[in-house]
Amino acid sequence: MEKIRQFLARKDVVFTLQRYGIDALGAMAQGLFCTLLVGTILNTLGQQFGIGFLTRIIVTVGKGEGAVGYTIGGLASAMVGPGIAVAIGFALHCPTLVLFSLIPVGFAANAMGGAGGPLAVYVVAIFAAECGKLVAKETKIDILVTPVVTVLAGIGIASLVAAPIGAAASAVGEFVRWATVLQPFFMGILVSVAVGMALTLPISSAAICAALGLTGLAGGAAVAGCCAQMVGFAVMSFRENGWGGLVAQGVGTSMLQMPNIVKNPRIWLPPTLASAITGPLATCLFRLEMNGTAVSSGMGTCGFVGQIGIYTGWVNDIAGGAKAAITAMDWAGMVLICFVLPAVLSWVFCLILRKWGWIGENDLKLEL
Repeated sequence: MEKIRQFLARKDVVFTLQRYGIDALGAMAQGLFCTLLVGTILNTLGQQFGIGFLTRIIVTVGKGEGAVGYTIGGLASAMVGPGIAVAIGFALHCPTLVLFSLIPVGFAANAMGGAGGPLAVYVVAIFAAECGKLVAKETKIDILVTPVVTVLAGIGIASLVAAPIGAAASAVGEFVRWATVLQPFFMGILVSVAVGMALTLPISSAAICAALGLTGLAGGAAVAGCCAQMVGFAVMSFRENGWGGLVAQGVGTSMLQMPNIVKNPRIWLPPTLASAITGPLATCLFRLEMNGTAVSSGMGTCGFVGQIGIYTGWVNDIAGGAKAAITAMDWAGMVLICFVLPAVLSWVFCLILRKWGWIGENDLKLEL
């Protein structure tokens, strides 16, 4: 047993929540962002502003009725499986041969996983990466053995688990979307608070939303929760962190506050309470839906990706006939839910807690 432990340590195969639940999940979100999300943004920009090279079909795959034409954005989006797999492999410190071998593994897992493909890729890529690491540089024909083992292990396990994982993820996502439509008030609170807290925690809210396919009203509530955390922390800590902190948290990530939350968990109350208010307002009053790519639901104001996702959904709904036009109420809802209310509510709640002595001077200070 000791020899096995030493071998695993030498191969950097570490079975911990940090490695698989935080590092790999965060990498999954980055892979999603660099492929599916960027592709969606490029397509939207091309359609809305008439940018020819972004709307032009640059390659056609297949012939006859089965032919599929791809724009630049379409090609980027099509690489979501390989993108996630390689990102996860990088996070798991894979040797180069293992890392590159994850490209076909990610493609296969995403294809077999269907609508729940991203979650299937997450599971399969971890398994394949660790199998590849175990044999890497152990033989004289490493350039052959390592890729073969990685690809066979990955596609082999994908053939067994990708479809069930994808179906389960889709079912859970569908249930959340259905429940939010049925009970928009209570589910608005639950989804907004849960996804918002996941964004601030060192896990990936974007990956969770993508894995569950969180769109529609549930996606709107998720965006509300993420914005409440990011904008909330940015505004309530302005006296300590100034403009640098405002931008870093408001357009970057509220995860920067995690060390301070560990020291004083009460600082988490204002943005969380704000999310419990903006979530049901989004679902009940403004009927704010996020019908862009599901990953956008967990991004909040990070690069304004959440807002781009909402707008993309509006455009797609209009193109599909589900929506007549973008109204003033739509714009008002997005601005209030994503920016104004999180800022005002979090600032007010923080002011109260400062007066009670629950939040002290420099409790929100960042080392920027």
